[in-house]
Amino acid sequence: MPLQANVIMLGVQDVDRAKKFYAEGMGCRVKQEFPGFVRFELGDGSSDLALYGWDTVARDAGVSAEGSGFRGISLHFLVDSREAVDEVMRTAVASGATAVKEAAAAQWGGYDGHFSDPDGYLWKVVTAS
Repeated sequence: MPLQANVIMLGVQDVDRAKKFYAEGMGCRVKQEFPGFVRFELGDGSSDLALYGWDTVARDAGVSAEGSGFRGISLHFLVDSREAVDEVMRTAVASGATAVKEAAAAQWGGYDGHFSDPDGYLWKVVTAS
């Protein structure tokens, strides 16, 4: 069976804060919720996004919860226009994200920007046009 990513789960420090960012700020629809866990439907053709307590995720995987800095992952949101990149970046920052790299023309010809969510996960918002 080919590998699929049906759900992308992020370990977060504060599930309620992260839920507020993704649901109220970024407009993600809550699909499932339990104490300390929430799963969002991101849209047609996209994997779901789940949030779970950082220490709980580490314990579940049998690894240390210690660690900081770049986590070796960034999530990418492909949009249709430069205006859409700018809109997503504005919405994210207004909702509590940090602009890591302001949206600008990329050397390969597209247009992109990066923000980090309240737990430091990197998102790249990009268009090829």
